[in-house]
Amino acid sequence: MSRSRFIHTAAIACVTLAALTACSDRASNDAASADASSGSTTTGSQPDVNGDGKVVIGVISPGDLNDNGYYEAFVSSAQEFVDDNGWTLIKVGSVNPANALEQARNLCRQNVDLVAIAAQELKDALPAAEEPVCSNTNWYTPSGAGIKPTSRVTVSKDYVNEAMLAAGYANGIVMRDNKETKAGYITGPELDFSVMAAKAFGVGIRQLVPEATLTTTYTGDFNDSAKAREAAQAQISQGVQALYPYLGGATDSVAQLGTANGVFLSTPGTDRCAESDINWGVSVIFDPGAYFAAALAEFKDANLQMGTVREWHLGKDTVPTVKLCKGTDQQNAELTSFITKVGTGEIVPDDVIAASGA
Repeated sequence: MSRSRFIHTAAIACVTLAALTACSDRASNDAASADASSGSTTTGSQPDVNGDGKVVIGVISPGDLNDNGYYEAFVSSAQEFVDDNGWTLIKVGSVNPANALEQARNLCRQNVDLVAIAAQELKDALPAAEEPVCSNTNWYTPSGAGIKPTSRVTVSKDYVNEAMLAAGYANGIVMRDNKETKAGYITGPELDFSVMAAKAFGVGIRQLVPEATLTTTYTGDFNDSAKAREAAQAQISQGVQALYPYLGGATDSVAQLGTANGVFLSTPGTDRCAESDINWGVSVIFDPGAYFAAALAEFKDANLQMGTVREWHLGKDTVPTVKLCKGTDQQNAELTSFITKVGTGEIVPDDVIAASGA
């Protein structure tokens, strides 16, 4: 499966799906968590919530589940997890939002134990969780505007500043060791989350290379390869040595140009270190499939608590995370130490960014 469009987890998802949690702010989430602090599960025990002797996971998605992008990413890791555990996965793609509620009811009628909503467009399905037809189900959804946890729903959320500060720090390690000072960032529309990501990325680099500059270009489109490649060529011509294509369908076009010019590259969402055709330097990992698979692991262990916002934090959870693709032992240890300190609270990304004045 192609990885070139998995950035939907942070970019396209926030724009067209508004599903991933990097677009929300910590304060509103804390309030939601407090409101749902008495979270519970349904009457059955996870993972066989309805007690019929088998485990069935149901997914409804507004998009094509073979799109090589966000929608496929959401189910591909789930399929692997389900297969490994002898469960069943029922996938319903290309669901019209107007039909979301009835499609969710149909999943419940098929005795699913967990209903997963792939994106915010289908939030109108969530009232089914409280209906008798779905009384023996648990529910999972990425966060988004208007989505709150209820007694049978858990909401998944992460924070852009954590992953992006660490992404910058990883780049800073290599730039410092290579005595480089020029970095670039190319994305689509100039929206709140993409601006936040650029700021955190630059601050992370300057933790190690204080004199570093970050050239930022907003092309207006996450998928327009021609615009993104033109922006990348301009930045490379200006001497950029490390480049972050925070893009969607245009990611690989920029990455191929960067590879041809010996530029240090970071991935937008997935682990691509093993690839040989593109010279990825850093994998910044926060794709929706990784979160869902991790949630399924908790579901298997009866630890996916309903009625709460399930936060994913750098250094505390398996995702999000950042890795150097070709780091030395010393570089890897330095990055691991930084991530660990974020996890323990010794480093608070929001505070670091605020203190930078960026």
